[in-house]
Formats: sequence, C-alpha cells, structure tokens
Amino acid sequence: MKTRIPLALLSTAVLLAAACARHEAPTASQPEPVRARLARAERSSHAARTGVAGTVAADRTSAVASRVMAIVTAVHVQVGDAVGAGQLLISIDAATADGQVAQARGALAQAQAALTLAGRNRERFEALAASGSASELELDLARMQHEQAAGAVEQARGALESASSVARESRVVAPFAGRVAQRAVEVGDLASPGRPLVVLESGAGRRLVLAVAEGLAQAAGLAVGVALPVTIDSRPDLGEIPGRVAEISPGPDPATHAYTVKVDLPAVEVAAGAAGRAWLPVGQRDAVSVPAAAIVESGGLTLVVVRDEAGRAQSRVVTLGERRDGDSVEVLSGLSGGESVALGLPAAPAAGAPIEEVLP
Repeated sequence: MKTRIPLALLSTAVLLAAACARHEAPTASQPEPVRARLARAERSSHAARTGVAGTVAADRTSAVASRVMAIVTAVHVQVGDAVGAGQLLISIDAATADGQVAQARGALAQAQAALTLAGRNRERFEALAASGSASELELDLARMQHEQAAGAVEQARGALESASSVARESRVVAPFAGRVAQRAVEVGDLASPGRPLVVLESGAGRRLVLAVAEGLAQAAGLAVGVALPVTIDSRPDLGEIPGRVAEISPGPDPATHAYTVKVDLPAVEVAAGAAGRAWLPVGQRDAVSVPAAAIVESGGLTLVVVRDEAGRAQSRVVTLGERRDGDSVEVLSGLSGGESVALGLPAAPAAGAPIEEVLP
C-alpha cells in the first residue's frame, strides 16, 4: 500500500504536465496601425534673436503743477479721465493773486499819470527854451523826467502782466489732450510751486522703454531708426508689433552698464505701464522646425510622433521655441532634423505601432 500511493501521484503529475504541454504559450498583441500624413523635420539656419523686457510708456507725460502757493478749492478730474487741451483740472484760491493784480493795476495808473504830467512839463520847457526863457539845463531835466516816467509805465505794465500770469495759475489746465494718470491733491491741500498736482499722459502714441546691456546693444547694432519687433505680454492677440528705435542714450548707465532705448510703437491700444519685449537680432543659428500639426499634447508633455526606419511609431518629448512664419514651430530639443513625423494625430499611438502614410 505504501508503494502504490507514490506511484499514483507520479502518474497524475505526468498527465498534468502533458496536458499543459499541449497548450501553446500566448503571443503578445500587436499595436493597431495608425494612418497619418507625414512630414520631415527641417533643419535650417535662422536669424537668432533675444528678447529684452521693457515697459510701455506714453509718448508725452507731464506733471502739472501750480506757480502759486494757495489752497486747492476744487479738483475737477479723476484718475483715468480723458481731458482736452486747456481743460480745467484744479482750481486754487485766487484771493492773494487777485490782490496782487489790483496792486499792479494801481501802480500802472500812477505811472501813467506821472508820465502825462512829465510830458506836459517837457512841452512847456521846450516852448520856453525856444523863446529863450528857459536854460538848456532846465530843458534837459524836463526831458529826463519824461523818460523816467515812461520807464516807470513800462515797469508797471510788466508787473501787471506778471501778476495777471500768476493769477491765471489759479486755474490749472491741461497742457495737452490726454488722460489723467495720477492725482496727487485733494480739496484743502496747499498747492505750492514745483509740487505736481496731476500727472497727464498723452492718449495717442506709445513707446517701449528698454534697458539694453552694453554688449547686447553693440551686438545687435542698435541705432536710431532700426526696426525691432515688439510683443506685449498682456496682448498676445496683437502678435509681433513693428517698432522702431526712436532714442538711444549717448552712453550706458554707470551703475547698470545698460543703454536706455526707446522704441516707438504704431497706433495700438496698449495701456502705459504694460510689460513688453523687444526682440533684438544676435546673429545666425541652426534650428529644427516641424509643422504645428505634428505637436501632440499628452499628460502634460509635448510630443512629436516619429516614424522610424521600420515604419513604426516612436514618441519623442520635445521642447518648443517660437512659432515661425506660416504653420511652422521651432523645436529646441528632442529632434535633430531629418526625422519623418506624423501629422494630425489626436493622441500619441502606442510605441511600435505601424504608421501607414496618408497622401495629401
């Protein structure tokens, strides 16, 4: 009995092994083929350029101040208001200025009266001198007094004009048409000469102000009149704006070793203070580009599907650069140029999937 049991177990194991041997090992499933148009990753030489950040500024900016020291009685504008040339911005108490004007007018009236009297006195002595009743000295004194009186009148007129000019400063007006950028005063504040009350910026005309490193400015050959493409960070819809260098500082700043460059922009609706970039040329460089239809976004990665020599799909992770003319995108890394890439795929296929070319 002890001998029969092991033999039976051995027979069962042999039968099981034979049964397993009769089943074939499963084969790995082949990826489904994909159909796509193909294009070639082109390697070519392009003009290299670098972006320099800057700030958009108004073509004209003015800090409007008063020439008189007096209390502000009214503020007629708010930040953001559009104003016309000559429009009233700030009213200042004009009592002191009006008093000065009245004094100047009184002084002018006195000077004119003295001139009239001196003129008659001169005529009298000229008549007396003609008849021999007045000496030459008396005539000379009469003429001198008349000329002094005439000078006093001119001086009084100048004083009146000066006082009137100061009085006019009680009405602070806009020097040009534009928009209120800042308001630095309230009713009851003391306005004084040199203190900005309102900052105006022109409504039309914009510039991009840059600080360009000394070496980069020389490499890019910056000069007045040079055309530079400009992009506005907050307005990608504008694309590249054709700008032109309007001003360059005569030398670099001693602290930053950078030139201040102002680039005129065409008539675009961009707020002053917006961030932008000017693209400066810095020579030539080799670059690889593919059609935009070759780019596949998958799981946060940017991919390009390459058809290898065996005709199978291989996904490459790529880093993209700027979009070039037409429908071409620069590839900074991931491709070396010359690869055959698939176009128009909605998603990256499985690795090794056959790619069947679809003719356009």
